[in-house]
Amino acid sequence: MLTDTHNRPLHDLRISVTDRCNFRCGYCMPKSVFGRRYPFLKSGALLRYDEIETLVKVFAKLGVRKIRLTGGEPLLRKDLERLIVMLSEIPAIEDITITTNASLLTQSRARSLRAAGIRRINISLDALTPEIYQKINQIPYPLQDILDGINHALETGFEAVKINMVVQKGINDGDILPMVKNFRGTGAILRFIEFMDVGNHNRWSMDKVLSGREIIDRINPIYPLRSVGANYSSEVAKRWRFVDGEGEIGIISSITQPFCGDCARARLSAKGELFTCLFATSGYNLKQLLSQGMSEIEIREKISSIWAGRDDQYSMLRTQKLRAGNLKTRSVGKQSQKVEMSYIGG
Repeated sequence: MLTDTHNRPLHDLRISVTDRCNFRCGYCMPKSVFGRRYPFLKSGALLRYDEIETLVKVFAKLGVRKIRLTGGEPLLRKDLERLIVMLSEIPAIEDITITTNASLLTQSRARSLRAAGIRRINISLDALTPEIYQKINQIPYPLQDILDGINHALETGFEAVKINMVVQKGINDGDILPMVKNFRGTGAILRFIEFMDVGNHNRWSMDKVLSGREIIDRINPIYPLRSVGANYSSEVAKRWRFVDGEGEIGIISSITQPFCGDCARARLSAKGELFTCLFATSGYNLKQLLSQGMSEIEIREKISSIWAGRDDQYSMLRTQKLRAGNLKTRSVGKQSQKVEMSYIGG
């Protein structure tokens, strides 16, 4: 089994199919930076579907079993279902998931995604209060359309529908309990994510982080919870079930309880760069290897070498600095520019 320098296997691959999004959430693609003149990738620069298929076949031989399609907003990519069918036919791939803002998730689209091979779907929703939703989203898009998209996903019969809420203290933390009240008993799994210092433009500071522990402490007195075990060893969310049996929630605590030690995820950007960490400063150009005519065996050897040398522990190092009092605002020391989350997905 292929492992890195910390004995972590390669199991999950997150594939960004586009760097474009129709939203401008401040913690990911702030409108002040990603405006009308922002140089998004031209269509010819994106990995073609046959190139993605080739790379996934290589990754599958190295141990990858789970694929997550991300963006930007992946539903903006033309004929995405064709890619999903291609990937679902690779024997070693056991699970294909997609992360979306649900703005384009009509009933027919949900059904076509499910028919193509999507088993689980993650939907980003950071508030139920329309004014707060618009403040975060920065685009005048109807909140009801997102709620309709969530309902379409639930009605379609995906194996899991997860709602991801990035919690920012003083901005949307007042919507934690309304989100719980709204999604309890629906079959959706609500997941709260600590505000992370991803990318370079989201104005992250520790003052804006509401810890996973604080989130649980807000929910538990109103809707009693009990902790339950992980579904698998590298699962990032800590799971909690409602005592009354009305479902479960998840807490992703990358800031206060980093999970670098179990990270088994690689990320492939829309233009074919391999990143071994969400907080990476640079990637490895796999599209170039394809254009040079390298065989699958040669590409596999290259990826094996990259993963075997992987030493990423960004979140753990950040936490050590926090505890030592050396991290007060927006960065870990004077680290170089990090890759944007919109470029490689979450």
